Amino acid sequence: MKSDEMKKGFDKAPQRSLLHALGLTQEEIDRPIVGIVSSYNEIVPGHMNLDKITEAVKMGVSMAGGTPIVFPAIAVCDGIAMGHNGMRYSLVTRDLIADSTEAMALAHAFDALVMVPNCDKNVPGLLMAAARLNLPTIFVSGGPMLAGRIDRHKTSLSSMFEAVGAYKAGKIDEAKLDEFEKNTCPSCGSCSGMYTANSHNCLSEVLGMALKGNGTVPAVYSKRIELAKHAGMQVMELFRQDIRPRDIMTEAAFRNALTADMALGCSTNSMLHLPAIAHECGIDIDLDEVNNISEHTPNLCHLAPAGPTYMEDLDEAGGVYAVLKELEEAGLIDTSVMTVTGKTLHENLADAKNLDPEIIRPLDNPYTKTGGLAVLKGNLAPDGCVVKRSAVAPEMLVHTGPANVFESEEECIAGIFGGKVKSGDVVVIRNEGPAGGPGMREMLSPTSAIAGMGLDKEVALITDGRFSGATRGASIGHISPEACKGGLIGYVQNGDMISINIPEYSISLLVDEQEIERRKKEMPVREPRPVDGYLKRYRKAVSGADKGAVLS
Repeated sequence: MKSDEMKKGFDKAPQRSLLHALGLTQEEIDRPIVGIVSSYNEIVPGHMNLDKITEAVKMGVSMAGGTPIVFPAIAVCDGIAMGHNGMRYSLVTRDLIADSTEAMALAHAFDALVMVPNCDKNVPGLLMAAARLNLPTIFVSGGPMLAGRIDRHKTSLSSMFEAVGAYKAGKIDEAKLDEFEKNTCPSCGSCSGMYTANSHNCLSEVLGMALKGNGTVPAVYSKRIELAKHAGMQVMELFRQDIRPRDIMTEAAFRNALTADMALGCSTNSMLHLPAIAHECGIDIDLDEVNNISEHTPNLCHLAPAGPTYMEDLDEAGGVYAVLKELEEAGLIDTSVMTVTGKTLHENLADAKNLDPEIIRPLDNPYTKTGGLAVLKGNLAPDGCVVKRSAVAPEMLVHTGPANVFESEEECIAGIFGGKVKSGDVVVIRNEGPAGGPGMREMLSPTSAIAGMGLDKEVALITDGRFSGATRGASIGHISPEACKGGLIGYVQNGDMISINIPEYSISLLVDEQEIERRKKEMPVREPRPVDGYLKRYRKAVSGADKGAVLS
């Protein structure tokens, strides 16, 4: 046991004395020590129930012969952080979470780990830590929020943000806005659509790092507590069989994750986080391969914000395994891969069934024949950019329009509400990239304002920052290179024509090369906004979005 490093032999008597100071019995000290990484806090709705999940995990570990020890991981609520300076501190926590978990796990010589995350950066951050540490590890999340109800229709957080735009446009009154505010988020859990948190809780199942139901069983269901107990028990099996994260998160598993991502219609943030997780496994994800997978993978689900269905509906339809069963029958995924059950994915899918072909479309009736995400390239983004094409209106899949340039998210929001954005525009938001932001803020507020004002079928947005998984419309993020690194987005001027062709994976600034070269000579790269503290250190170390915004 790894924990023997700190508890075996006469010379480790001081360490054992400190374990006794925790109230541990000798019997508990002699057992494998399992770290329970709990993301519980009282500010994130998706994490407020994790104390109960953690207690259930502890019970499962104890029942299976281990000694559970809890330590924390931080978490930021992207929704609360959205639209102000706090969002600069969202993506950057992913690496803090990975680093601090590494420090705690190795400093205390844990034998195995159970990760208890739920929201946007915790899941990928802890997956990065799991790959880096390579100790027997299992994931169990807190589960998705139930959908809200407005006028007998289901709603989610994206509906709330869009209601702000509708109110500003005079489409709803203050009383209706208040009704949205009071009823959109009715329970604890990760927000109820296929946003970033739920995307990665689902992809944890696909990668093989979580048990069936991890991504879809609602947070308020008792079944979630049972799942947590089983995760605690199963980590002890992983320990006994010496099955480790890098045995599970193989190149084939990541290809499965990208394929399932396309079928589910996951968040564009997958194109930041999956490469970063793979990087920790020593695997490179080529963005060009993403489009190849997308070309051969039908989009089977239209969960919010792409459509009117929610995580609870996906759960009732058979969950992630039902989607994987469809993909397996088409020969689109490799089901020989190992999983945390100690069985192959093929064995896990033996009893999986699609219980609702309206929620999970069968292969002969997909929403589209191509996947939910697309990577675009062109002179404006030679290293790539990402769009959730399953959430783009058909009339915006191909669009050419004049650039309407804003130097920050705040400037853009003011411009939208001030009537400066017109039908046909391509809104450009720059200086919001990983280094330029810094922190690559999610920008749900401007995209929701445009959707709420009814312009989502008439206006495109592009940025070197990123968009929330709750964003819909022709919202294209991760433009690489970013403005502060000399990317062409930094030289776009108002009125320049920009061409976007999502089916052909292209995005171009329609300005001749001589003019572009003139601008590069005469327009110096704008100095990024000054920052201090962690953001200053982060800016120096972060890679481009095309590399997953990993730290060097």
